[in-house]
Amino acid sequence: MAEQGTGEPEVTRASVIEQLKNVNDPELMMNIVDLGLVYRVEVDDEKVEVDFTLTYPGCPASEHIRREIVTTLEDFTGRDDVAVKLVWEPQWRPDFMSEEARVSLGYPI
Repeated sequence: MAEQGTGEPEVTRASVIEQLKNVNDPELMMNIVDLGLVYRVEVDDEKVEVDFTLTYPGCPASEHIRREIVTTLEDFTGRDDVAVKLVWEPQWRPDFMSEEARVSLGYPI
């Protein structure tokens, strides 16, 4: 991973998405990026913003996933300016998953 002149990891949209692969849906035991749950990642000098969704409304893992996103990104960035928002539009569909996730969960490719 690229580092800034300070020796700290460079915080970019791509590096944040890579870090989000460390956050698993506790029911499916698969990362939220491959599941297609991450809808938006914005990074600037002021903050990191992430919009995510769930596979269905009422999913009991929502708060767990939100906390894991915040913790993972605060640890990675060394900053406490991570804003995470649960969104419902567009409604999640299985075709949002990576090919690997679809195969693993038995969905057609």
